[in-house]
Amino acid sequence: MRTHPINAALLACSLLGAACTTPPTTSPEAVGEIRAGSGILNGYLPRTELPDSLALVAPPPAAGTPQALADENAFRNTVALRNSPRWNLAARDAVLKFPQAADTFSCALGMPISAQDTPQLTMLLRRTLTDAGLATYRAKDHYKRTRPFVAFSEPTCTPAEEAMLAKDGSYPSGHSAVGWAFALVLTEIAPQRANALLGRGYAYGQSRVICGVHWQSDVEAGRVVAAATVARLHADPVFRAQLDAAREEVTRGLSRSTSPQASCAAEAAALAR
Repeated sequence: MRTHPINAALLACSLLGAACTTPPTTSPEAVGEIRAGSGILNGYLPRTELPDSLALVAPPPAAGTPQALADENAFRNTVALRNSPRWNLAARDAVLKFPQAADTFSCALGMPISAQDTPQLTMLLRRTLTDAGLATYRAKDHYKRTRPFVAFSEPTCTPAEEAMLAKDGSYPSGHSAVGWAFALVLTEIAPQRANALLGRGYAYGQSRVICGVHWQSDVEAGRVVAAATVARLHADPVFRAQLDAAREEVTRGLSRSTSPQASCAAEAAALAR
């Protein structure tokens, strides 16, 4: 991955023990995309430095084991939620593209998250998303586990993505890794909102089970990969600088007297299902 000038300057500051006064870039053009036109930005870590998910998580449950039967029961228990507000929220949770994805944790954080309101936090989440998601692929590509909607020939909450998902391994869940990584990072930024943020991160992973695109064990393995990724990111000076800059944004934002968004009540009601 190419190192951009502003990131190189931050790295130099860190190595020299000097105080870095220039905040990390919030320009998507400066950071660059992992693939032109994808909208997914480069992460903080070179791919060779991502956690090894194949070493981190055990193999997925074998057919016929109690764990596999528990996965099947968890899937069947979600059928009653189809076309409900919780199903619709799960469909919204499936969107990893920004700006939509930035708003997912706004209610839990207690303030808007957007490129306009919180540019440093938005960039922090965009780049963390890439690292957490990519970290799942060594195990995902190795196991090539069949997804539940394929195994049971059932619909999902994201029908437009079914053809693509059917070709992509189910274990571990990349979305769940992203959601849990977001929750961990945001909790560090706003520890006073920890319960709401971690609860939302947990629900974000459960949305994948509700959608029928992941087994419960996929989601749990995704959270393990997320924790490993966030721990590794703390050794990166650019991540740490952006985390600090994002914390300042959130501290300012939470200090303002703002009314909860109208959509937050609907989200809370859906999550209560």
